[in-house]
Amino acid sequence: MMMKNSKTFIYDGSFNGFLTAVFIAFEEKANVTDIQKNDQGQNGLFSETETIFTNVEKAKRVWNGIRNKSYNAITNVYFAFLSETEGIEYMLYSYIQKLMAAKGYKQVDFSDETVLYISQLARKVGREKHRMEAFVHFQLTKDDIYFANIEPDFDVLPLISKHFRNRYADQQWLIYDVKRKYGIFYDLERVEIVSLNLSEVHFNRTQKSSVFSDGEYDYQELWSNYFKSTHIKSRINRKLHTQHIPKRYWKYLSEKKEAV
Repeated sequence: MMMKNSKTFIYDGSFNGFLTAVFIAFEEKANVTDIQKNDQGQNGLFSETETIFTNVEKAKRVWNGIRNKSYNAITNVYFAFLSETEGIEYMLYSYIQKLMAAKGYKQVDFSDETVLYISQLARKVGREKHRMEAFVHFQLTKDDIYFANIEPDFDVLPLISKHFRNRYADQQWLIYDVKRKYGIFYDLERVEIVSLNLSEVHFNRTQKSSVFSDGEYDYQELWSNYFKSTHIKSRINRKLHTQHIPKRYWKYLSEKKEAV
């Protein structure tokens, strides 16, 4: 009996892209050795690489398959993916394999090392989400936009937008992730992704900034180049929005229900 060739799947870094890779792996019955983002140096000298092109319908089929098997599992998959842990894609692929192989309508055994690790990782992301919701501090700009920057351990912006939209529904606000260089902006109607290219973040408390209203001097010229001449809507990045927060998942996650 001939052994199948080993494959490393290369995808675009999005959650949809990852789910598409999982779909193709199952469809081809491939011997997957790794799933890697296309911006990282590829490893796997003894396996061939296959570039995966994101297909929303294929991704949706994987999502629905996991959700139908276990609601807790689909939450674990999404939260763990947002952890950005090195090698998380292959771990999640193994997790999904185990889930699909499990008999009946249940989650796989927590005594399994991979299952336990994914569950623990998802809980860590959940705790980081709650920390951000509790400790984000807004400052008012002269454009009447409440701004806060964060630098969470995990990519939790997709998980906190509902909380802030509900809590500050009558205010325009922007929460910017300094580490990942994108933010979420609420314009009194909906939450959108914005991408900014800031070369430096300043935390100088000794000088007043023209960006913020009187009394709001904690962040000095952080947004000077941004707010002076550019309206936020012109920086909305639809492609990035889909990559970070695929809308079709929101109705399945309590954190995202009725987000926009």
